[in-house]
Amino acid sequence: MTSIDGIPNTSQVQARWRAREAPSGDFVMFADGSLTVMELVRFSSHNGPDSYLWRELLRATAWTPDDWMDIDSTHDSCTYLGSRALSGESANHGSMGWVALTRDDDDSTLEWVAVSCSSNPFSKVTLDATSVTATSTAGQIWTFPRNAPQQVRITDDPTYGLQR
Repeated sequence: MTSIDGIPNTSQVQARWRAREAPSGDFVMFADGSLTVMELVRFSSHNGPDSYLWRELLRATAWTPDDWMDIDSTHDSCTYLGSRALSGESANHGSMGWVALTRDDDDSTLEWVAVSCSSNPFSKVTLDATSVTATSTAGQIWTFPRNAPQQVRITDDPTYGLQR
């Protein structure tokens, strides 16, 4: 379900979202069909916990998806002033984590979806005026700026381990 030249457009992105599909990989896909390819980088520390950075590799306004994967399991959702944040996993593709921001309308119109093949599933999500915050089952907190999700900040969850 791509356009004639293979480049997804807004209506095709929304149709894939309604079918609970997203391109496979580490990326942020925006509602207009643009895509930001990301890389999860881990920095080991000898003096404290490791730190993580989801770094932007490239931004594309024209791209052809190689594969669409199911984002079939939603673990949490949160609404705030006409928007909804959702988090979950793609269980059929190795438990990859995903986070999305939609409008809280009848169609759950997609604003953006972030998928990380390098992340565990996201079990919790919160939403406020400036950010979407998702907690992974591996003990990281991912804070996505609502209007620039590719600038995500990843920190350790201080309660990880205490919840067991």
